[in-house]
Amino acid sequence: MTSVNDTITPNVIKEEKQYSYLNLGPTHPATHGIFQNVLKMDGEVIVDSQPTIGYIHRAFEKLAERRPYNQITPITDRMNYCSSPINNMGWHMTVEKLLGIQVPKRVEYLRVIIMELARIADHIICNTVIGVDTGAATVYFYGFQQRELIYEIYEEICGARLTTNIGRIGGFERDFSPKAWGKINRFLKEFPVVLKEFEGLLSRNRIFMDRTIGCGGISAERALNYSFSGPNLRAAGVDYDVRVMNPYSSYQDFDFTIPVGKNGDVYDRFMVRNEEMWQSLSIIRQAIEKMPEGPFHGDVPEFYLPPKEEVYNNMEALIYHFKIVMGETEVPKGEVYHCVEGGNGELGFYLTSDGGRTPFRLHLRRPCFIYYQAYPEIIRGTMLSDAILTMSSMNVIAGELDA
Repeated sequence: MTSVNDTITPNVIKEEKQYSYLNLGPTHPATHGIFQNVLKMDGEVIVDSQPTIGYIHRAFEKLAERRPYNQITPITDRMNYCSSPINNMGWHMTVEKLLGIQVPKRVEYLRVIIMELARIADHIICNTVIGVDTGAATVYFYGFQQRELIYEIYEEICGARLTTNIGRIGGFERDFSPKAWGKINRFLKEFPVVLKEFEGLLSRNRIFMDRTIGCGGISAERALNYSFSGPNLRAAGVDYDVRVMNPYSSYQDFDFTIPVGKNGDVYDRFMVRNEEMWQSLSIIRQAIEKMPEGPFHGDVPEFYLPPKEEVYNNMEALIYHFKIVMGETEVPKGEVYHCVEGGNGELGFYLTSDGGRTPFRLHLRRPCFIYYQAYPEIIRGTMLSDAILTMSSMNVIAGELDA
């Protein structure tokens, strides 16, 4: 006898795969900034990612339309605040290009020294954070002692440390003091020893290599398609550096090599930045050895505040002082683009003037905003811990990503 249950074929229920969703940020310490990634997770494997920016949007480009040219410099500080002097110099050179100003050779060399110090500071932050995210916190504290020496140099030159507002359109507010040169020479003496030891702790460390080689890689073709620049592009094997391709501030006067990787992974990005620090040290030494004599600012009274003693005793100086402070200086009509090699790549300023006292339009090419668009593709199929490490090695700076 057959039971009723034996004659019934059970229905096969097709279960859909279950995914979990993880909010990485916007205020998680591992994101190193205020931005969010909504990760679609299959266990610990990332299936997809949706980046979200805008948490610190400050409308810099619109603010610039209401500010005199010399008052825009502090805005640039707040982009990549890990190497703000490069932002300052890039903006000053853009305005000088619009105005047709030729600055003295000494100004260009002084700028090179400051920009290369800023590049080293930027790379110290990035590479020591990579160490932290691989479990090597010692190198972070060790490296930051040297970063502090750079900040002391900034402080001696302009009185500020992080958001420097360093330099002026046409040059510098004042020449470097003997104390500033002493601090620079001290850094050139101490930092190479620390950098060599830093490399010895990580570059051939088996744990570090296993953790970083093959992690977060991107091909040269994909990097170019995303318009990568800077260390992230060079790590993928593309030999492109603005300082060489479009020299500015007399970079053509210095001998240095451009380090290039092969795989575009975390390890290559780490090694490229390490080698760039050595090259920056060489450039600084060359600039000091070749330092020309001359003034520390150009002949641009419309943008350079005259000394106080002249303001108090000279009517012409008083007039210029008033016009600069009150933003009364008009500039010619024009349209220019100028870019510099920032800590993260090509930092560009597209400036349009209608002849008024403020820019008609200013657009900032922030390298972080460009390459961060590739982040979801790079981390797809990787583990959660790899996503953290990849973000660190790309050096995503929230202030530059979300201007």
